[in-house]
This record gives sequence, structure tokens and C-alpha cells, in this order.
Amino acid sequence: MSAPPAMPLPAQRGARMLQKRSLNLSGHRTSVALEPEFWHALHLIAQARGLALAALVGQVDAARPPDRPLASALRVEALREWMPALPEMAGTDRQDQLG
Repeated sequence: MSAPPAMPLPAQRGARMLQKRSLNLSGHRTSVALEPEFWHALHLIAQARGLALAALVGQVDAARPPDRPLASALRVEALREWMPALPEMAGTDRQDQLG
């Protein structure tokens, strides 16, 4: 019996590589890796709100639930900005409620 074929690496499947950025949040250095499209959306959101990107990330970091990773919270912030009808899922089991 032969081994199953190896899964191709993300770059081989055509997936975009994550871009990692280092930021200073509340006096601590941290790095966040997001897709380029999310970084672009966050830059636009920060600009529209008159904030530096680091300030926007700091606001999202301060407001996120403790069990949500920062990268995830930033993606959700971008989605909520562009999709204001996105339902608030706080206090739920976070199962897919969009479909």
C-alpha cells in the first residue's frame, strides 16, 4: 500500500503568502501575519478614521475578546468595515451563521 500523495505547499497551490508586520502595542513588540488584501483594507480603514495603522491595530487589540487571536480580530474588523450587515457573533458558539 503506497502513502497518500503529499499536499502541495500553499505557494504551489497558488495561495498568497502572508505578509508579516511588526508593531508596538501597549509598549510591547508583536508581529502579525495577514494576507496582503487584509493589510490593504486595514490601511484604508485607518486612513478613513484619521488613524495610523498602528493606532487602528491597537484599538482592535484592546477591543478583541481574549480568546480571539489578533490576526483573526483584524480580519473581522476589515470584514465589518466593508460588510456592515455582518452579524455580531459575540456570545455565540461562533458556528457559521451566514449560510
